Amino acid sequence: MFPIKDLPATLPVFPLPGALLLPRARLPLHIFEPRYLAMVEDVLKTPHRLIGMVQPRDVPGSDTTRLHAIGCAGRITGFSETEDGRYMITLAGISRFRITRTAEGFEPYTKCDVSWDGFSRDLGPTEKDAGLDRDRFLDLLGRFFDAEELKTDWDSLNDAEDELLINSLSMLCPFEPEDRQALLEAPSLTTRRETLVTLIEFALRRGDGEDIMQ
Repeated sequence: MFPIKDLPATLPVFPLPGALLLPRARLPLHIFEPRYLAMVEDVLKTPHRLIGMVQPRDVPGSDTTRLHAIGCAGRITGFSETEDGRYMITLAGISRFRITRTAEGFEPYTKCDVSWDGFSRDLGPTEKDAGLDRDRFLDLLGRFFDAEELKTDWDSLNDAEDELLINSLSMLCPFEPEDRQALLEAPSLTTRRETLVTLIEFALRRGDGEDIMQ
C-alpha cells in the first residue's frame, strides 16, 4: 500500500465515460488511441505507475468536455502488448483524488495537479459494512440481474467480503456515468451500498413502468 506521502502531486488522467475504478478493486483496460498509448509508456517509466481514471462531464450548451473533480488513481499491475501495437493493462485501485487544476505540459494526454486530502480511508484496511443485510441485498440483486438479463456466479457473490461484493457490483452494473460518479464519491462503503441499492430499485421501478417522483 502507498503511504500518502509517496503519492504524486500530478497525475496523467484517462477520461473514460462509464469506466469506474474503486480503491482496492481492479479494472482491465484496452488501450489503442495513440495519446493513451503514449501515456501508458510514460507511466511505466515512473516508480508509482499511477493513472488517474476520471469521468468526463458534458457541459450543456458547450462543445467543451470537462472532467469531474473526483477520480480514482490506479496502479498498472498487468501489462501486455498485442501484435498490432495495442496495450492490455490492469489497474489496481489505490486512492481517490480531487483535481485542483490542469497541469501545463507538452504531452498529448491530460495531466492534472491533484489533492489526496480527505481520502485517507482509501489507503487503510479493507472496509466492512455493518448494516449489510446480505440475503435481502442479494435478493434485490437477483431481481435486477433477471430484469437486465445479466449472469453472475452467485456462489462467489455469497462468499465475497463486503467490500469486494459492493465495489465489484458498483463497477460492473450497467449504470449511467453520472450514477457511477455518485458511487465513486460515496464517502464510505455503507454509503456506497445504500447508493447502489437506490440505483437498483430505481431501475426496477422504471422497468416495471411505475411512475417515479422527480
